[in-house]
Amino acid sequence: MSSSRRRLLGLMGAVPGALSWPWPEVLAQTPGDLRLALVIGNAAYQGTAALDNPAHDAQAMAETLRQLGFQVIELRDAGRAQMTEAIGKVRAMLQGRQGIGMLYYAGHGLQLDWRNYMVPVDAKIAATTDIPAQTVDVSAVVDAFRAAGNRMNILVLDACRDNPFAGTASGKGLAQLDAPPGTFLAFATAPGNVASDGDARSGNGLYTGFLLEELKKPAARIEDVFKRVRLNVRRQSKGRQIPWESTSLEDDFVFNAGVVVKVKSRDERAREEAFRVEKADWDRIKDSRNAEDFYTFLLKYPNGSISQNAAAALERLAVAQTVAVADRNGIVQRPGAARFRVGDFAETVRKDQYTGREMDRLTQRITRIADGLVEINNGQGLMTVDGGAIRNQFVRLWDPPRMDYPGDEFAVGKRWTGRTLQYSLTGAEYWREDAVRITALEDVTVPAGTFKAFKFEMDSMLSSGTLVKLTYWAQPEWPGAFRTLRELRPRTGPATREVIELVSFGRGAA
Repeated sequence: MSSSRRRLLGLMGAVPGALSWPWPEVLAQTPGDLRLALVIGNAAYQGTAALDNPAHDAQAMAETLRQLGFQVIELRDAGRAQMTEAIGKVRAMLQGRQGIGMLYYAGHGLQLDWRNYMVPVDAKIAATTDIPAQTVDVSAVVDAFRAAGNRMNILVLDACRDNPFAGTASGKGLAQLDAPPGTFLAFATAPGNVASDGDARSGNGLYTGFLLEELKKPAARIEDVFKRVRLNVRRQSKGRQIPWESTSLEDDFVFNAGVVVKVKSRDERAREEAFRVEKADWDRIKDSRNAEDFYTFLLKYPNGSISQNAAAALERLAVAQTVAVADRNGIVQRPGAARFRVGDFAETVRKDQYTGREMDRLTQRITRIADGLVEINNGQGLMTVDGGAIRNQFVRLWDPPRMDYPGDEFAVGKRWTGRTLQYSLTGAEYWREDAVRITALEDVTVPAGTFKAFKFEMDSMLSSGTLVKLTYWAQPEWPGAFRTLRELRPRTGPATREVIELVSFGRGAA
């Protein structure tokens, strides 16, 4: 560590690796109100492993979180023993309080056998076998939060710097993980990739710099915060760094207010007006070939009714420069890559779920791809190249296109809402609202075979009064569902339940 950095830490009353315990303030809070963050910034590694900004990142993050009402335990340039001790203290302070626990870590990080490790400044790693004994497993923090009985956990890992220890790890960067229950997990860049540390003049790493900006904004809702950070980092790095998140949260969290809130739907009049404004903005850019238009749209509507359409357009126009790596199930995702080929076909069978009676069989074949549109069965069906449904044999038009799949990565825990105007073949016009969530990655067996697929659950409401519940299984690289359970509940008359399964399929020429 430089002498100037030591002087700076001394002026702030902090010693590298020291712990500061705000016990009286913590104990004064009532159960459920406690928000406690463990903030760690490790920069003073030996020799070429030294980093410019994690200590600055940690200082700025600690100050910001305190301003937002968090109690903060802050470590800078900490050794393994100090990090381990701090995790134990965090667990003790949160124990039985039903509070909110947060970890922010900036510094070197490693992956080994699908586990992620934070690297202390005193780590001596010469071989793979040194990693568990010389580093701190991120799961130790997750376990501490779980044992404390927290109502919500937030983990932010700006720990994917390209580092001299990488040769001892299983791969580059950190490993992809699904968020444990009640947890929001954020990485500074995509799994298997590296993040920018910034430079000494910037004062913060690229990711943390934008995160600090978003946390300070009014009504900073957790998913909005991290989606905007992702967009800004992606834009600034020209696609070389793309943050990644996984969530299992059922509730929302507002950083400024420090409150957990139920995810509630606005009344119909408010939803109608919000959609009208958003769609007007969408109609102005939907045919644009300029990625900047979609960055601007998504920063304004990170969780809007048309956000997945915009995300898909952005993936296509601003192609990611990150390296696509396989997850632990061998799935490699390349958002924005062409999903459709002329000649792709799928044969499906539809049955009554109550009786098992076969109702019909349908073969759909892609017959033309041009001008960003995909024609099915010579125009009977129409989609965008991003997978948005425009029409089928039952519906004349969806405007904007209906998104049954995310515009970017498939990930367990991902959720979104969509709204579209739907025009039937008979001339009826009404709106449709969809709430979609990816709930699992599992094996699904259909007549065409057994596939590892993501499970989607969609609840839809039509202004006609019909409610539709869909459960379907799909993969990122295949442009359709392997299996769909569909339940229709009309305003009048009996409900119907159907199952649609893939019987056979084939791909056209690449």
